[in-house]
Amino acid sequence: MKGNHHYAITIQWTGNRSQGTSSYRAYDRSHSIQGDGKPELLASSDPSFRGDKSRYNPEELLVASLSSCHMLWYLHLCSEAGVVVTDYVDQASGTMIETADGGGHFSEVTLHPIVTLKDQSMLEKARGLHQRANQLCFIANSVNFPVKHEAIYQIAG
Repeated sequence: MKGNHHYAITIQWTGNRSQGTSSYRAYDRSHSIQGDGKPELLASSDPSFRGDKSRYNPEELLVASLSSCHMLWYLHLCSEAGVVVTDYVDQASGTMIETADGGGHFSEVTLHPIVTLKDQSMLEKARGLHQRANQLCFIANSVNFPVKHEAIYQIAG
């Protein structure tokens, strides 16, 4: 399906402790993320920036978006190529570098998928499809840092 796709999300700050942003320490970084008809996602800033460690932070959500997009493309390409994947788990990681002005940027994200295949004969095809999935991933195409993949393969049974 070609064309423009539009996405809408509502972010609601929930961290006002009755003083608003009267000082750096006067407010929580807590907020919720909501999409129409979807469960609420509780978020905050990274604990390094006074966030709540029990909530997702934007940096984790960026890494999750890259991992999810890659996985969905990879599974699609496998299904088209006759590669039967029976399990897929990714322990993705990313590195963000703080800059002197207080900002920062990601330097890279590495995906570490463990891909379980139905049988050994599918291994070579399965290996080759990660690069194509990376080229097609909408999120990977939208970032200005490398998204690497270091897959491990295992055979079901």
